[in-house]
Amino acid sequence: MTDVPQGRFAEVLEPLLAQHPQHSGVLPLINAREAFAARVVLARQAQFSLDVQYYIWRNDRTGTLLFEALHEAADRGVKVRLLLDDHNTAGLDAILIGLQSHPNIDIRLYNPLRLRRPRFINYLVDFMRVNRRMHNKAFIADQQVLISGGRNIGDEYFAAHDDLVFADLDALMVGPVVAEANEQFAAYWGSALAVPLAKLFTLTKPQSLAKLERRASVIESDPQAKKYIDAVRNMPFVQNFIARQIEFVWAQVHLVADDPKKTLGLANQKQHLAYQLQQAIGSPQQCVRLVSPYFVPTAEGTRQLCQLAQQGVAITILTNSLEATDVAVVHAGYAKWRKTLLRAGIEIYEVQKVSPLARKQERKLRRQRLKGKARFGGSASSLHAKTFSVDQQRIFLGSFNFDPRSLQLNTELGFVIHSEALAAQIDQAFINTVPNYAYRVGIDHNDNLYWEERLGPRVTRYTSEPGVSWWRRLGMRTLAKLPIDWLL
Repeated sequence: MTDVPQGRFAEVLEPLLAQHPQHSGVLPLINAREAFAARVVLARQAQFSLDVQYYIWRNDRTGTLLFEALHEAADRGVKVRLLLDDHNTAGLDAILIGLQSHPNIDIRLYNPLRLRRPRFINYLVDFMRVNRRMHNKAFIADQQVLISGGRNIGDEYFAAHDDLVFADLDALMVGPVVAEANEQFAAYWGSALAVPLAKLFTLTKPQSLAKLERRASVIESDPQAKKYIDAVRNMPFVQNFIARQIEFVWAQVHLVADDPKKTLGLANQKQHLAYQLQQAIGSPQQCVRLVSPYFVPTAEGTRQLCQLAQQGVAITILTNSLEATDVAVVHAGYAKWRKTLLRAGIEIYEVQKVSPLARKQERKLRRQRLKGKARFGGSASSLHAKTFSVDQQRIFLGSFNFDPRSLQLNTELGFVIHSEALAAQIDQAFINTVPNYAYRVGIDHNDNLYWEERLGPRVTRYTSEPGVSWWRRLGMRTLAKLPIDWLL
């Protein structure tokens, strides 16, 4: 698939790329519904190929609709290659086998579990292998247009979930960086760890493609889902894409990725994303704005951050609060380093989970003062974006969490973007937006932590982790004492 046929994407992009030689076009997808719409549009507009790579693919509303979008593309003659990490495919065997039956769809599972059911036995007898996962996310249409970043496929990532919404970030990209993404996908697809679905033994009967089509139709006709689909269909992105009115930020973009050999523990230093990222970003001189949902700095990471702060680099960190995190044990791995970071002058913010507008007992009292504070979700929210800016000049966007698992165990994919405009957006968010939706963590003169919540002009201070029970706080403190950081 090295010779890409000329199609509608190339027709649109060639004049733009000619105006911006050596640069790639970047369109951040901040709105969750816009991110879903972008994937649907690419699937429907593709003429030749769809190369799709994900860590999680839920069998829910949006997951089903995107499965059907791949099926519809295959029916048009598009060659579809779907590479999924096998850790999160429980319950998907039937639908995957059904999709695989299509002559234009090829599916492989990365580092698969040998025993399909019960799956937990694989972790008992083969833990060191199956604990290493592919965390990469990429959606590539006709080898010309790429979507990548932090989002997996599922309702919570696309604001279609009733209870939980992830505040996430990815981007649509065109230009030279897509060629790098094609090479990255080919390396994983051709890896011995990417096992064709047909080679895995299972007693599960396939779900027919006709049943998938019927299920997608049922979802589309469901009143609640129809409301969501109509909202997606009316997103400005959809109309702008069709009308060829997408406004990209043009910049130098470099792909950084782990070699699949990392899963086997055989990758050398230069084949690790962390090394490539450091080479591409360089040493911060002025400021760092870091967003990471699962932030586990470890002793060494904490030392390096504190050293940067002592050298005069202004560092601000946004991560999940205990009430917002979906993985409490990871919060334990972060919480024990908070005081050390704060003492060094590093600013820390923790995202709030519950939207105040959803607190019925407080709705009338706070409605005007907290107007707009429900933007992270109707009833609950959790941070999932992974990005940072350096010196107001460069940003990173990708799947990499700042934790030992991303560093040592999982494979990751990301992009270094040299753009003052995009870096300014992140910096401005920390100044104007983050304080309204996150607790500011501080340390008082008695060396005790506190959390400040801003509600318009009013600031409320908490002296213990807000929004959680004493039982959960005790559990977190207990977990923090365990030597399990390498697993987090």
